[in-house]
Amino acid sequence: MARIEIPEDIARRFASARWVVAFTGAGVSKESGLDTFRDAGGVWQRERPEDLATLQAFQRHPAKIWRWYAERFRNASAAQPNPAHLAIARWEHLFPSFTLVTQNVDGLHQRAGSRSPIELHGTLAWARCDFCGSRREMGEAVEASPDAPPACDCGGLMRPAVVWFGEAMPMRAMDEAAEASSLCEVFVSVGTSGAVYPAAGLIELAHREGACLIEVNPERTPFSRLADLHLEAPAGEALPALTEAIERWRIPTA
Repeated sequence: MARIEIPEDIARRFASARWVVAFTGAGVSKESGLDTFRDAGGVWQRERPEDLATLQAFQRHPAKIWRWYAERFRNASAAQPNPAHLAIARWEHLFPSFTLVTQNVDGLHQRAGSRSPIELHGTLAWARCDFCGSRREMGEAVEASPDAPPACDCGGLMRPAVVWFGEAMPMRAMDEAAEASSLCEVFVSVGTSGAVYPAAGLIELAHREGACLIEVNPERTPFSRLADLHLEAPAGEALPALTEAIERWRIPTA
């Protein structure tokens, strides 16, 4: 494994930042054994999103969709946070203000110690009724009904509490993410293709407002040209290197 070098000017700027945002996609969990979606070999290379990740698909084939998400939930529950998740959790303690915004639904950031990630695409940890919106733990729902979505007391069906294609992202989460992205001094985009909007617009927003933009992705993305630093490496290698650089150059605060 080649040593990842962080330019001194970027390391100093990162280490002295008062507000940092980390924006993560599926690539941050790849080294935990979870599938990505849009890169080579990802889920959407093998399956059609409209067949598995839309309300219409759930209404047509609720049992099929429930089983697919139940399997995703089991895989996420069995996975362990990797060094990238742990590095991001460490960043919460290194800066006066830190915001984690994630497109992931696997819960690995929380299990690594991140306290309040903004989950733009919802979570696999919960199921919710497609009619009244009541929630129950996904593990409990899957155990009670592994092959078909359980019925809610109101008569609706429970579904995973994720944001499907064609559904609006939670407004409060988007507002909080946009505010942090517009005010931060350093914005670190990790393991995201930058192809899913409006979430990907946060990268453009941070860049437009003058943040130092660091991109961590083994592949180039539409936003690589904007990055002050592009680390073409797996997240589990690049983020510990960034953390080491931060701690080397960081000026302790009172």
